Amino acid sequence: MLGYLRTFLPWIAFAVISTPHDSRYGALVGAVLAALLMTAERRRGRPWDALIIEATSVVFFGALAIAAFTAAKAPLGAYGSAVSDEWLALIAWGSLAVRHPFTLGIARTMTPPEMHDNPLFYRVNAVITAVWATAFTVTGAVLALLAHTAPHATAAVIIVKVAAFALPALFTLRYPKAVAARHQALAR
Repeated sequence: MLGYLRTFLPWIAFAVISTPHDSRYGALVGAVLAALLMTAERRRGRPWDALIIEATSVVFFGALAIAAFTAAKAPLGAYGSAVSDEWLALIAWGSLAVRHPFTLGIARTMTPPEMHDNPLFYRVNAVITAVWATAFTVTGAVLALLAHTAPHATAAVIIVKVAAFALPALFTLRYPKAVAARHQALAR
């Protein structure tokens, strides 16, 4: 679970630091954290397929930081949080579309190699990635709606952001165990 928390640390920092009218420092911190995390993970020998979110985070936050520090107005305005979640949704849905769920590489670093070619292993990761993709998509839409209709609803935004990470993270922890238990029960 700490691996997922580390993966999303730049996004969490961006959400905490950015305001609806100033995403410069949130974007800069996100870019630096994403670059540092990706570099550290590569030095530890983590394969690129386990760093899909980290690599795309460097791109997103790098571009956003450049835009934020060069544009007269905040490039995403009040919609920064919504756009960042939709970026993650795009990455997650895209990883499913190319049949390489972003969770697959991460899961391979936590499971024995003999499991990696098992179709059930792939299926579990496809489901987990779909849950994350759905959470990112819904969260982005809800945050956009809040930015448009209730821009000062800080408590609602915080609740949505926390739930958007906590619920899929909880699912990620529990679902593989439930599938494994069901598979073992059927094997008896």
